[in-house]
Amino acid sequence: MSGYVRRIVTGHDASGKAIIVSDAAAPTVHSNPLRPGHFSTDIWRTNEAPARITRTYAEPTAVPRRITAAKNGTIVRISTVPPEGEDVRRMDADTAKQVFAAFGNPDASTFGQNQRHPFMHRTESIDYAIILEGEMHLVLDDSETLCRSGDVVIQCGTNHAWSNRSGKPCKVAFILIDGKFDADLAEQLGTHS
Repeated sequence: MSGYVRRIVTGHDASGKAIIVSDAAAPTVHSNPLRPGHFSTDIWRTNEAPARITRTYAEPTAVPRRITAAKNGTIVRISTVPPEGEDVRRMDADTAKQVFAAFGNPDASTFGQNQRHPFMHRTESIDYAIILEGEMHLVLDDSETLCRSGDVVIQCGTNHAWSNRSGKPCKVAFILIDGKFDADLAEQLGTHS
């Protein structure tokens, strides 16, 4: 597996007729030397709600990598997550923060607060995770569940990690939607929403 994803973008011609604007590999693929074998392909981003619909679009993924969507925005991304090795199991909190910094959000890492998994993190978002190929464990504060191909996780701002213990890469589609914690939940979690 790699970061290759075919992306077909539609739009409108000058008369308003529906057309295919582009049909090619998604141009923005991120990798991280601290996570060999991990590829994250940004498919599309929006930066407002409702999302603006125009005839054509400038490339919305040609911006710095972020874990979360912009305020009132969305991100669609497909990630290939390699099997975990000893390097992940031995990772310390500082290295985990470096991994998240390379992915665009060092503050998302919560591994120093909860030692369940080095990639524990929390984002103020609603995330739909669709397992396309393979399997992974969704790890939460005190529990976990195995997710297999075809399963869909609705991740609602919870502290979590994805742990691939299968021995094979796992491909996941993520749809990330900007969110806002209710004031009482934000206070309980210690976030500054």
